[in-house]
Amino acid sequence: MASQGRRAPRAPQAPQREISAWRPRVPGVVEVFHAHYTEYAYPMHVHDAWTLLIVDDGAVRYDLDRHEHGTPHDTVSLLPPHVPHNGSPVTEHGFRKRVLYLDLSRLDESLIGPAVDGPDLVDPVLRYRVGQLHTALGHPGDELEAESRLTLIAERLRGRLSPRLTAEPPRPDRPLAHRLRELLDERLEQGIALDEASRLVHAHPAHLVRAFSGAYDIAPHQYLMSRRVDRARRLLLDGGKPAEVATATGFYDQSHLTRHFKRLVGVTPGNYRASSR
Repeated sequence: MASQGRRAPRAPQAPQREISAWRPRVPGVVEVFHAHYTEYAYPMHVHDAWTLLIVDDGAVRYDLDRHEHGTPHDTVSLLPPHVPHNGSPVTEHGFRKRVLYLDLSRLDESLIGPAVDGPDLVDPVLRYRVGQLHTALGHPGDELEAESRLTLIAERLRGRLSPRLTAEPPRPDRPLAHRLRELLDERLEQGIALDEASRLVHAHPAHLVRAFSGAYDIAPHQYLMSRRVDRARRLLLDGGKPAEVATATGFYDQSHLTRHFKRLVGVTPGNYRASSR
């Protein structure tokens, strides 16, 4: 008979491999990839796109161009296309990461050399912005927000990797901001992509976002969503059902409307409609 109080040896924990991957409707983003690995190690491999990586838990060590690198806290790693690299967890607890694969329209080949020399950027602001971008990419209907955030992130990456390519800070340009506001008002329901808006007003996307934010103290995507919520409020007070109102005001679906409506009004569309007299 086994002695009292003796515990059976704990079985080793099975390796975890949890992934989520999708391709958003944002120009230049080839793939979004979220993963949690414990004992899995990547062999040497290459991508034909830029790999923009942040680690939320744990750490990764990897070799790039025969040099060892790692991902400490607040680090953003940018691995260039066509350059072999591997990857493995630093501890037995593994790592949890979020990755964006970006094509050459976002970051061109001139940055490959600087990225090989210094792929790990200790930049808390950049790290925070990349996290915000992943949140936007996880919500269908928020493509303008994602595109705007990605444009500013790419600009910051270019400035970190090759400061000589950084443009002078844009001067206030209220006429340009006004033209974009007119476009957003005209396309309230169908929306407009940042690249298309930039072509129509003949301005670089990053300059356009900064000009609008500087002129109106609100980002273009925030302006668009607040205008849509305002219109939704009127339709709900007229007795419209939330699902119908979501379609009529340009939201992706009812849950998309609910998320933005609750953020701006403090209650759900259904509760707002029910409060109407």
